[in-house]
Amino acid sequence: MSDIRLVMMGAVIVFAGFVVGDFANSGYSQYALQQQNFDDCFDYSTGTAVHVKCSDKIYDHLLYLMLALVLLGIGGFVIYKGIRGKWDHDVKDNEMLGPKDT
Repeated sequence: MSDIRLVMMGAVIVFAGFVVGDFANSGYSQYALQQQNFDDCFDYSTGTAVHVKCSDKIYDHLLYLMLALVLLGIGGFVIYKGIRGKWDHDVKDNEMLGPKDT
């Protein structure tokens, strides 16, 4: 029997990992393209071209990518533990809460 709460928590964590990965990719893809095609990178978010270091933007992108991968790994681990289902079954009789059958 699986622990459905852990499976649901793991699914939420995996979803959060995909969301973080999506936002990171959409925000920094322009800098990757600029670095491949040109020597300089520019930020156009303010309406004017502002020179930025390509290496700093790629480093920020890698940090978001690592965060997304960590969230995916943690979510997968939590789902695995939930499917194994040993969390609720190893409770000792004296630690159980609720009404006692007499």
